[in-house]
Amino acid sequence: MPAPFACVIVDDNEINRLTLEHLVELTPELELVASLPGSLETLQYFREGGNADLLLLDIEMPHLTGLELARLLPQPAPAIIMVTTHRDFAVDAFELQVADYLVKPVNLPRFTQAIIRVLDRQKPKTGPAPAASVEAKGSELFIKVGTRMLRLNFDDVLFIEAMSTYSILVTDTQKHIVYLTLKALADRLPFAHFVRAHRSYIINTQRIDAIEDNMLALGKYEVPVGKSYQEAFYSQLRGL
Repeated sequence: MPAPFACVIVDDNEINRLTLEHLVELTPELELVASLPGSLETLQYFREGGNADLLLLDIEMPHLTGLELARLLPQPAPAIIMVTTHRDFAVDAFELQVADYLVKPVNLPRFTQAIIRVLDRQKPKTGPAPAASVEAKGSELFIKVGTRMLRLNFDDVLFIEAMSTYSILVTDTQKHIVYLTLKALADRLPFAHFVRAHRSYIINTQRIDAIEDNMLALGKYEVPVGKSYQEAFYSQLRGL
């Protein structure tokens, strides 16, 4: 199993740092190794031998801005994702060849998209990337992403949500990124009680708590039933 990316957060706002720490915690490919309140502390961190594969870097900070700090980082520099409340710095950020540029408040889907971009940059260019696959055995779901195999209890999965070219498996307590489109994932699922209810959702019908106005309650989440899916979904639901 490949080691997770060592991630360092740099932001002078404590609330913003806590938000990013939570997003990192939800991302199994990342490991938080430091959360720092400013540029000077970050330079000191690296001078003392600290390491980072990825820097989540605020732009507007006292003493040194994130853009100024990025130019002073030791080489080879970590991948950088800029995080700010303003879009005005985007051109300057990409001139520094940062991996991505996030505007606060940052949500999980957009954060995940940025992390995928960073991970894609790290893939070897000498051959094709290992194919993602899903293999189910009993009540367990085996998810393979590259060389990493993640095993989940299939009964714990509430629903699967489409996010661009990847999917997110949602349980009561965690979200797991699968590098397959929702259609490709649906084609690999052998379980009859996982049903497409929307162009963006596959539902574990065994975990539906209630249905009202074409909204499905699954744990703490609500998921819509798409208009074009309603007839087939409810028909299949009655037949399970």
